Formats: sequence, structure tokens, C-alpha cells
Amino acid sequence: MPERGPELESLFALFPPAQDIGNFQEIPGDEIPPLYHGLLVHEHHMTVTVEAHHGRLVDVKVLQVHKEKDVYARKILLTLQGTGKVVQFGIMRVQLKYCCAKVTQEILAERTPLGRILVENNVLRRIEPTAYLRVTPGPGMMTWFGLKEPRITYGRLALIHCNGSPAVELLEIVAPE
Repeated sequence: MPERGPELESLFALFPPAQDIGNFQEIPGDEIPPLYHGLLVHEHHMTVTVEAHHGRLVDVKVLQVHKEKDVYARKILLTLQGTGKVVQFGIMRVQLKYCCAKVTQEILAERTPLGRILVENNVLRRIEPTAYLRVTPGPGMMTWFGLKEPRITYGRLALIHCNGSPAVELLEIVAPE
């Protein structure tokens, strides 16, 4: 795992062709507009944050999976329960060797958002945002977000340290508001 944090190109390389993001630019957290700032610039799980923001629980929709030895990655959407509205696109890569058997089993079941799994299993964790992004959605993301034309949105790269080990690399991009 990179010392500085996850690399966007490395995460997208797991799921070619990567046409989800049209363009992106790394920006400082203080350049994220207020509406998105509260969603992204924090050290909490995005699952919890988007649920609080939208006032309802989210479900995970797994688009693609990549498995290699004790590494599991998935490309996902978070959707609002009851409406199915997509509120977040993401890619996660988990070093399963840092997860207990129950957490690994729940992750591999692909039914529950990662943040909820870690919270419900009382995993000692620290979320470390490593970069913030200004994103122009590409064709895939426009379809998922229900956009007729690209609208700028924002995201972040982050590491989740589980029990002191860098267990999860994340790309998290919120739907345009």
C-alpha cells in the first residue's frame, strides 16, 4: 500500500476501462465548496456521513469485484433506501489480513456498506483522508448519478486503519447536489 495514501490510477486499474471519471484535479480541502465540505472533509465513515446528510440509510450496490489472494476490491454505489437514488460512487481495496473472520465474511457477502460493517463489529479504526478531488463525471458516473450533462462534484481518497494497520484504501465521490 502506498505510504502517502491510495493512488487514484492504481484503484481504477483494478476495473478497466476506467471511464467513470472524465477529469479530476487534486485540490486542498479548504477549496471544497461548503455543501460538499461537510460531506467530505472529516475523519468519519462516508456511510455514516451520507446517511446523516440525506436522513436515511444507504445500501451498497456492487458493480464489480476484484480478488487477489488476501486483497479484495470492489467498485460500488451507495443508494438511498426506499428511493434507490445514487448518492456516492466508490472504490475500496481491503487488505483482508487485517480483518477478523466475521468482518471478512460480511465484506465478502457484498450486502452491507463497509462503514456499517466496521461500526457494527466495533473494529478499532481511524479514517485518514489523504487527498481531495474536484471531479468531472465521465460516462459511467453520469449514468449512475442520473446526469444529462457533466456537473462538477467532489470526492476524496482515504485510508482506513483497522486496529492500527492500513487495511482499506478508498475513493469516495459524492453525487452532485
